[in-house]
Amino acid sequence: MISDNIPLKEYDVKKTYVLDTNVLLYDPKAIQKFKEHDLVIPMTVIEEIDSFKKEMSDRGYAAREATRLLEELRTSGSLKKGIKLLGGGTIRVSYSDLPKSNDNLILKAVQDLKKDAEEVVLVSRDTNMRLKGDALGIISEDYQGSRITTEEGIYTGFSSIQVDSTTVDRLFDDGYIEWEGLIHNQFVMVKNGKHSGLGQVKEDRIHLIPKYTDAIWGIKPKNKEQTFAFHSLLDDSVKLTTICGPAGTGKTILALACGLYCTLEKKTYRKLLVSRPVFPMGKDLGYLPGDINEKLNPWMKPIYDNLEYLISGHTTNTRQNHRSPNYEYLFDSGIVEVEPLTYIRGRSIPSQFLLVDEAQNLTPHEIKTILTRAGEGTKIILVGDPDQIDNPYIDRLSNGLSYVIERFKGSHIASHITLTKGERSELASVASKLL
Repeated sequence: MISDNIPLKEYDVKKTYVLDTNVLLYDPKAIQKFKEHDLVIPMTVIEEIDSFKKEMSDRGYAAREATRLLEELRTSGSLKKGIKLLGGGTIRVSYSDLPKSNDNLILKAVQDLKKDAEEVVLVSRDTNMRLKGDALGIISEDYQGSRITTEEGIYTGFSSIQVDSTTVDRLFDDGYIEWEGLIHNQFVMVKNGKHSGLGQVKEDRIHLIPKYTDAIWGIKPKNKEQTFAFHSLLDDSVKLTTICGPAGTGKTILALACGLYCTLEKKTYRKLLVSRPVFPMGKDLGYLPGDINEKLNPWMKPIYDNLEYLISGHTTNTRQNHRSPNYEYLFDSGIVEVEPLTYIRGRSIPSQFLLVDEAQNLTPHEIKTILTRAGEGTKIILVGDPDQIDNPYIDRLSNGLSYVIERFKGSHIASHITLTKGERSELASVASKLL
């Protein structure tokens, strides 16, 4: 058995381990846990993982995660020759004869082309296809047309600058300071030691952001990133807000609270429209019983849970004598509506607060379809976690959410913030780090 913490002793023999498919489906990160030993993954394992990658289950998630980890390793070497691991060992993919399949026929065609052409490159959106190509000694690349190529990775929407104490004082006294070289609508922490203020860039000025001490539908920002998110969500001049962050950082509940406030209290919008990808986008919902609302219920359960929490905290009318949830009156009155993205094409959506949850599972084309539905007076909020993608054909740098963040960076009508601190509960935060 391999331990995460026990190094190879002097009298131990360096071993070569061959992983079976079920190991990677049980623990996708197993490839990182063999330390100083050499690791071999047969091509048959890659083939079997490929057959599970489309499943919307724990097994499907594990297959996609294992594939992405191997793809990250592939960027630093060749899976055919072997790639050095952090612990000192190596990992490689071995193969004999490829079974007959459409993918493998394509690989065979590439191999045949290599006999005559000077350099042949396989371009595929399928990560498993690129892994197999690399293991066969074929140069394999992702399609770069919709991929973020910036070396800095995904734009966080936030920066911190060190200034003298008088500059911080001037930010609070005047409400802004002059500052050049930052991105429009970028959020900034202006600090001098423990003395600091939060601001947002507008042209060549950093404008002070309020603290938002009053709760909005029972919700107050708990950290600076949530304060930035609140400011963007409540700013009517910002027509597109994107929020990234891992589970428990408050992405969805912050957006719902601000959406209810802007719709019911400010009356800036006539409706709060909430949607999530019924993955894959365009999937027929007919296999679920009931009308459209009953079909949507399993997909929208996280939204309903958050609405129930917000309504219960905002009003003393808990409707304990009724079987219907507290939030149901919002749907009955037409103030809140949920709709699958499957049916959004062709629609025009004016004067609405549109929240799209789990946007990381959408392709750039699907995101464009959503954004071009916005009518006059509509604000769109895209939230998601680019590190938790269920779509087997996109990754953290080619999904629609990351694509929009990069393309709208610096736009006068868009702002972005990445949430980093878990606020769901102490248990959830610790579990996220340890497990």
